Amino acid sequence: MKFPKDAPKERVIKTLEVLGFKIVRIKNHISMIKNNPDGSKIPLTIPNHKRIKGSTLRIICRQVGIKREEFLEIYYHKNK
Repeated sequence: MKFPKDAPKERVIKTLEVLGFKIVRIKNHISMIKNNPDGSKIPLTIPNHKRIKGSTLRIICRQVGIKREEFLEIYYHKNK
């Protein structure tokens, strides 16, 4: 399965929230953070556009360690 070409921003944010990220700030970019059980934090920044490109989603997932299958499962099946 491939990343969607132009994913709606709201759906991407909901998917990331299911994965444990919370919005910290919204300006030109949306800053999110995930607090891990060991006390560490994973920062994440996505562009504040109406639609997010598939290539951007791929890079974001790679940077924060989210597997493609995990993201897409939530995006397509648990996030409607």
